[in-house]
Amino acid sequence: MSLRQAAFLCLSITDPVAKYQRLQDVYASWKNDQLLIDPFELLSPDEALIPGRPAKPLLVDPLSVKKRAMHTQEGRAVVIHALTHIEFNAINLALDALWRFSEMPHAYYTDWLQVAYEEARHFMLLKGHLQSLGFDYGDFPAHNSLWEMVDKTKGDSLARMALVPRTMEARGLDAVPVIRERFLQVKDHAMVKILDTILEDEIGHVAIGNHWFNYLCTLKDVDPVLIFSQLCLTYRAPMLRPPFNINARERAGFTQVELALLHHEE
Repeated sequence: MSLRQAAFLCLSITDPVAKYQRLQDVYASWKNDQLLIDPFELLSPDEALIPGRPAKPLLVDPLSVKKRAMHTQEGRAVVIHALTHIEFNAINLALDALWRFSEMPHAYYTDWLQVAYEEARHFMLLKGHLQSLGFDYGDFPAHNSLWEMVDKTKGDSLARMALVPRTMEARGLDAVPVIRERFLQVKDHAMVKILDTILEDEIGHVAIGNHWFNYLCTLKDVDPVLIFSQLCLTYRAPMLRPPFNINARERAGFTQVELALLHHEE
């Protein structure tokens, strides 16, 4: 079995823990040189099987996801649950990027395997902390905005790199410090430590998206700033709104031109 085939099978698994365990096996097999990469492999699996996700949480409109006060245990659990759901979707989006797009350099596939592996670790850390509060993944409704953008960009690798890691996931770089401060205020130091781990890893994930976005821009001979703006309009990407974590975005590979444009949004 190839790495891309293994990624699709892992993506199709509905049980989150089983998906995590299978991904650990795939990652170990890759590290042991037991899986090959064929960028030209023609894959035509049944896409009705993806994304593999459990019956719960119930998926609702983003505006229907209620916010709770952080001073209650349930309120904190709601926030942690929302982050857990984001990380679950992030596992799937990394696996989808891995299997779906052909004719990319070998490093592209190993990069997205590394992302999937780390997103799975984030998911399990958050799920474990949620359980320590007496709740579990699936106990609260969630929205599906991240996967909706993954689905919309499935026919265009450039759009995928532009609008998922560089847009949807990059919002996490901005949001984590704000959320971290809220957990610090309620003295949930275990959650603060998890958020520190997530932020550091997510900088690397967005950097991977930036790298492959710029690679494809060079390959297609298009201007990165102009094509990004056009893709945002074409795919109706969410508007970028402050606050922005400029330091994290810079570390993730956004250019000074791109960062200057963000200042106009503030």
